[in-house]
Amino acid sequence: MAKRKRKRFTAEFKAEIVIEALSSEGSEAELCRRHNITEAQLSQWKRQLLENAATLFESNRKPSDASAERIAQLEQLAGRLTQAVDIQKKALGGNTQAKTLHCVEPV
Repeated sequence: MAKRKRKRFTAEFKAEIVIEALSSEGSEAELCRRHNITEAQLSQWKRQLLENAATLFESNRKPSDASAERIAQLEQLAGRLTQAVDIQKKALGGNTQAKTLHCVEPV
């Protein structure tokens, strides 16, 4: 007997269905038939949403690792550019409007 593959639903799809179930005047059975899901799936998704709803409003969310790494890179770049500007000012003897030097590194 061949194994049936399980359907994988996106988080967006699950949220859309649960919101529709909570706000709809129609029956949940009808909603499940329309979207070809079981009532047990819908109940599980509703329970997950209700259990985790409070976390949506927490303000102490940490930035992702990728964004934290990007912030660190940009801070380093800002430091290098500040140093480069200071060096240029010293080299020009304070006359920064007379000449423009191009020493910015590409990102």
